Amino acid sequence: MPDHESLAGLAARLEALESRTAHQEHWLDQLDEAVASQERRLQELLRLSALMQGRLREQQQALSDQAEGGDPSQELPPHY
Repeated sequence: MPDHESLAGLAARLEALESRTAHQEHWLDQLDEAVASQERRLQELLRLSALMQGRLREQQQALSDQAEGGDPSQELPPHY
């Protein structure tokens, strides 16, 4: 039969392990939330990047069209 001191020692070790496990679970939850937040932010930045790339292409196309002669209604008459 185990003595009282060894049972007390085992109980203390078990309590310490449970405390460490609870602490680690807390930090894992915090890290999980941080990763999820970063993923949401990354998705938003990717969406904005795609939007800006589209607008840049539109502007480049408009400049290219303008350089090729563009819209005659936008040109100034020769006497200006």
